[in-house]
Amino acid sequence: MDHLTGLALLDALDEIRLLKARRDRAADTKDWALYESLHAPDHRSLNGDYPPWTTAAEMIANVSRIMANMHTMHHSHTPEISFDSPTRASGIWAMKGLSVWRQGEDEHWFVGFGHYFETYEKREGRWVFTSRRLTYIHTRQSPGAIFPPPPPDLADAA
Repeated sequence: MDHLTGLALLDALDEIRLLKARRDRAADTKDWALYESLHAPDHRSLNGDYPPWTTAAEMIANVSRIMANMHTMHHSHTPEISFDSPTRASGIWAMKGLSVWRQGEDEHWFVGFGHYFETYEKREGRWVFTSRRLTYIHTRQSPGAIFPPPPPDLADAA
């Protein structure tokens, strides 16, 4: 069998949707152990605000540091998921993200709308992310905001 059909297709789609929902929740609740477990060790990530990351461990180290003093809310919806094989898939998800942080004495915010372009593989019986690229179509931020805000260790040095 070189493609999914029937219940196997519906099961795979549901597993990938749950994977994405868990990723968004793990990011917003800063559950970094869960977040990392959802990604293949060789995961590649490209977010227009940051340099590319070439492993899940590198991504987690950076994201957890960047988001340490930030509150976020990720919304992913209207997925377009296609399968290359029973164990490989790609997806495009519309997204809206909100970030709120303190910059000096002031609270600032950033909201972005765009798309996640992702790939997934079924490894050891479960679907994991193998790559992600975020592209923004529209963004807004509070007056005077610096986004992305510098990570805590860099902000403290300034």
